[in-house]
Amino acid sequence: MSKQISKRKTTKVTQSQEQIGNGGELHQLAGGSHPPLTTQTGALISDDENSLRAGTRGPTLLEDHVLLEKIQHFDHERIPERIVHARGFGAHGFFELTDSLAGISKAGIFNRVGEKTPLFVRFSTVAGNLGSSDLARDVRGFAVKFYTREGNWDLVGNNIPVFFIQDAIKFPDLINAAKQEPDRGFPQAQTAHDTFWDFASLMPESTHMLMWAMSDRAIPRSFRMMEGFGVHTYRFLNEGGEATYVKFHWRPKLGMQSIVWDEALKISGADPDYHRRDLWNAINHGKFPEWELGVQLFDEEFAQSFDFDVLDATKLIPEEVLPLRIIGRMVLDRNVDNHFAETEQVAFCVRNVVPGIDFTNDPLLQGRIFSYVDTQLSRLGGPNYEQIPVNAPKCPVMHMQRDGHMQFGAQKGRVAYSPSSLEIDSPRADATAGLPSFAEPLEGDKLRTRSESFADHFSQARQFFHSQTEPEQNHIISAFIFELSKVETLAIRERMVGQLANVDPKIAQRIANGLGMQGKIKAVHTTVEARQDLPTSPALSILRKAVNTVEGRVIGCLVADGSDAGIIIAMKKVVEKAGADFKIVAPKVGGAVAADGTLIEADFQLAGGSSVLFDAVLVSLSADSAALLSSEAAAVSWVHDAYAHLKVIGATAQAQPLLDKAGVSVDDGVLIDRPPRAFIDRIAAGRLWDREPKVRTIF
Repeated sequence: MSKQISKRKTTKVTQSQEQIGNGGELHQLAGGSHPPLTTQTGALISDDENSLRAGTRGPTLLEDHVLLEKIQHFDHERIPERIVHARGFGAHGFFELTDSLAGISKAGIFNRVGEKTPLFVRFSTVAGNLGSSDLARDVRGFAVKFYTREGNWDLVGNNIPVFFIQDAIKFPDLINAAKQEPDRGFPQAQTAHDTFWDFASLMPESTHMLMWAMSDRAIPRSFRMMEGFGVHTYRFLNEGGEATYVKFHWRPKLGMQSIVWDEALKISGADPDYHRRDLWNAINHGKFPEWELGVQLFDEEFAQSFDFDVLDATKLIPEEVLPLRIIGRMVLDRNVDNHFAETEQVAFCVRNVVPGIDFTNDPLLQGRIFSYVDTQLSRLGGPNYEQIPVNAPKCPVMHMQRDGHMQFGAQKGRVAYSPSSLEIDSPRADATAGLPSFAEPLEGDKLRTRSESFADHFSQARQFFHSQTEPEQNHIISAFIFELSKVETLAIRERMVGQLANVDPKIAQRIANGLGMQGKIKAVHTTVEARQDLPTSPALSILRKAVNTVEGRVIGCLVADGSDAGIIIAMKKVVEKAGADFKIVAPKVGGAVAADGTLIEADFQLAGGSSVLFDAVLVSLSADSAALLSSEAAAVSWVHDAYAHLKVIGATAQAQPLLDKAGVSVDDGVLIDRPPRAFIDRIAAGRLWDREPKVRTIF
């Protein structure tokens, strides 16, 4: 079905042109006094923005030694911790196909309905080091290794469907800008500092991704409650060699849920392992997380007619334009036995595909095919890292590769080459069942270039913002204000606000107001203005497609001596029947003595069981204990935070003094002496977004 997308209008891009994505300022900063950029051998570099490729939209060439040197050095900068995605957590599970793609992909995993393929998943943050907090504002890695009958397939993506850059040659720059500044070694696991926003303000192509990163997608409630994406456009190949373009989507069964920023900050202090603990506990208790795998399938005709280039990793295809086709489900049902041996040693490589799955000429994807393998050579000691158990395929492996560091296999025989005639059973290539590549016609000059079809950096950023609900829009604005307020260099703040003015002047003005910027905003020059006619996409909003459920949530109940055990038992029964967890918090970890003299066992001591750890709370106190806890700062904060974080609060009438001390005003989410069912139903409806203007300033 698919042939090369080669008919779009393209243009050669050089450093002197603004289209690179620098607003015409990158090479004029500091009065144009920058020294020339060279390779490690001293050769002058003509273009550090674009990889060398065959034709304006063709594949990246292996001979691009500038690209290879830059990425290779980046890949080997530190060992053994991952340079990016260092902090991760993994689990085992399976994929079950529910809808056959026969005739579209020859891959067996997509043809055998009902078959369960074992897999391993690793979730991660991007910017933070191994010891950083789970709750940093960040993209989340969402990488899946399928152990198929035909070999391993690694779908290495994120919880956001687009990325900051269009070309892999800029990846080291992006990460080095986002990481701690090298002269001081901080800040850790955050982008709220000068170097990141300096880079971002000079790379307009990052604007769409910035909208996502400043949204609530970057502070998910749980790994179990976030979407995943393959990011790039790939190809499916059928038995006849015909191609269909495909984009991959993971959809959580529990629905998406995020937290609010103040809550994220406090969780980082209360439990920096919040996400990994949540996943471990869910699997350990038999509440296995589940996702649907959806695909967007399209042909060359669609690719040519779509508003944006499908090879541009900073763009997406809205689901309203091209709906998802759900083809299977993933279930995580087993925790790792050893975190280091499995989660830390798992090696995901974008190049790992099986017959029936192929690459496209996306320049970011092309660079990743090389980079991931090169990284593993450094991290895991040599070329035999695929023999580590968590990486090893579960199908027969037969090749001519011998020796090397960490060689575990004792291959027999005298032949380690092909072709040979000395052994009748030595492996041979299989032209029929082996890995095919799409027969793509290519033409064009060999040059460093960026296609003109990649030049619109602001239209989808605008579409994303206007597709959000009002609370979600407010959170994006607040996040930009928070991040840019940490930037010390005024010129960077002004330039970033100027870039956002290209998305929507109203957005830029709200952020400028929050930063206290004076004077008229000066939009940074752009060659392509944001389109005003793109329709909103409700599928881009977390709240517009929220799932009405309490399944997978955790309810915290504050008790003390004198609490009514009957109320607590009744509530626990209803909560757990609905699929949620019920945790008891008491002033002492030994629990509390109920009014009837029985012991109410506690899961948390008050100071160690902050309300930020729960999705909703119940304050079940007697009049005496409420009066006593009203003078306890930890108890007041426990209730106040739950209210400020827009959570549903249930309470006994006797608990009112503590609610009053915490500043709780009655609204639809504050339920006094209500039956358990009413409490559960209100939790299922989500947070109290109408409460937000009462508890924090909305810019």
